[in-house]
Amino acid sequence: MDEGLGGGVRRRELVEWVGGSGEGEVLAVRGDVVVVKVGDVVVKVHEVGTDVDGLAARVRVAAAVGGLLLPPVLGPAVVRGRVVTAWPLGTPVSSDGALPMEEAGRLLAALHRVRVPGPVPPARAWSRVERAVRDVPDVVGADVVLRAFATLGPDRGGDVLVHGDWHLGQLVWRDGWRLIDVDDIGVGDPAWDLARPAALFAAGVLEPGVWSRLLDAYLDAGGVAVRRDDPWEGLERPARALVVQMAARALTAAERDGKALTEAQGALLDACGRIVAGWAGGGLGG
Repeated sequence: MDEGLGGGVRRRELVEWVGGSGEGEVLAVRGDVVVVKVGDVVVKVHEVGTDVDGLAARVRVAAAVGGLLLPPVLGPAVVRGRVVTAWPLGTPVSSDGALPMEEAGRLLAALHRVRVPGPVPPARAWSRVERAVRDVPDVVGADVVLRAFATLGPDRGGDVLVHGDWHLGQLVWRDGWRLIDVDDIGVGDPAWDLARPAALFAAGVLEPGVWSRLLDAYLDAGGVAVRRDDPWEGLERPARALVVQMAARALTAAERDGKALTEAQGALLDACGRIVAGWAGGGLGG
């Protein structure tokens, strides 16, 4: 059955758009974002309200930065009012095997050293934090998230090419490890690309050895986001922001699904409490 995929677009229309055959296979649904497999191609239906021109600039970056980002197949285009792009199919990181932290660190270091290829919008890492906090429901724990957010102050920006939403889910294997998901790529502070694992490490969710593998590989490969002698000087604020973002999203998901927070989600909420109590003054990595 060819059900609509938000905004009225249907799988068969996506299959036709990429010149494929069959019905297509839905791989993921995240809010109004849908990912559909069509043969050896993955079609992404982007969130409602996506700026086509901004996304086009980000897609051009992916096409220009060979060997780091998975290059586009088609798009962006508009199908039934929804912005869509098409990408080569890759193999995601397996949760059962060894995590490719060293490879991830080297990829990020290389990305941050790329000369920005033409006009590129600002990276959207900070806007993701703002949106997560704006959407948090009025539930137990929301107040501490909002108070932790208030400690962050305005974003400082930057002029380095950054991914903007990096985590291990943004890695796939396609003739080597490649970065995927261009929606938030742009110029900004490269420390944001290390912020999520740094936040998980600081909250006690990510093992210290795993974090060290990523950070050491990044620095050994010439990464410019942080200093080796004091990486937390550059990481502290972005990591604090990602603690807030992930805690806000955890509360939103728990309320939506009618479920209690998981242990890891509870640890993020506890970390927000420590930020409010003055933990951030000593540094998230302290």
